[in-house]
Amino acid sequence: MIVHHRLDEVEEIKDLGVTYDSLLLFDKHISEKVNKAYMMLGIMKINFEHITRHCFVTLYKSLVTSHLEYANSVWYPKRIMDVDKLERVQKRATKLIPELSKKSYSDRLKTLKLPTLKYRRYRGGVRIV
Repeated sequence: MIVHHRLDEVEEIKDLGVTYDSLLLFDKHISEKVNKAYMMLGIMKINFEHITRHCFVTLYKSLVTSHLEYANSVWYPKRIMDVDKLERVQKRATKLIPELSKKSYSDRLKTLKLPTLKYRRYRGGVRIV
């Protein structure tokens, strides 16, 4: 006997920590992750007033990028505004080190030996055509 069930239509659903929307734009997911990353930066700023470069990179990679990169092969940002929103987190983070705050973003990344988040996604093997 075949039983037919009508599925409820939903605007969004969260599965394994990724919020899917009906258009697969991942707006809410990206906003949530960016906000969480900024919260982590705030915690770093409050608790580590005089932070060394090495300590910063270790904390940043473990506390911040982990939120920005979790399952990004699923929610890979396709729109420029989403890519910029994510990159702004790293731009702000690299200014936490006082002696680097006046340098350009690319100089800060070179000094800290960090790639852009966009490059990390690309290097991670996700290439959307």
